[in-house]
Amino acid sequence: MAAALAGFGLRPVKLVRVQFCPFEKNVESTRTFLQAVSSEKVRATNLNCSVIPDVRHDGSEPCVDVLFGDGHCLIMRGANLTAQEMFTAFASHVRARNEAAAAVASASSADKPGPVTGTRR
Repeated sequence: MAAALAGFGLRPVKLVRVQFCPFEKNVESTRTFLQAVSSEKVRATNLNCSVIPDVRHDGSEPCVDVLFGDGHCLIMRGANLTAQEMFTAFASHVRARNEAAAAVASASSADKPGPVTGTRR
């Protein structure tokens, strides 16, 4: 589990909502994910990200909704997922969003004229 948490960050994330009923049997992985996302070290990676725990007593299925800054959404149903699977899925989506943002940034900087370098003859 430590390997999955190594690159854990919230940089491209706008909102994380973790919903679960604490009295159900299958909420351990969702609670573990909430604990990891709520840690001070992870929260420091994006101070503008909101982490909202939604604890209900209605027998609802554990669910994690992640909204990224670019509008993409990730929904993980925690009833049949392990914490490791949730961390892996989240990390792969974060990596994809970071790569997409980097591609957009490099494309926009390529369009701008930069300083002319070289020698005159």
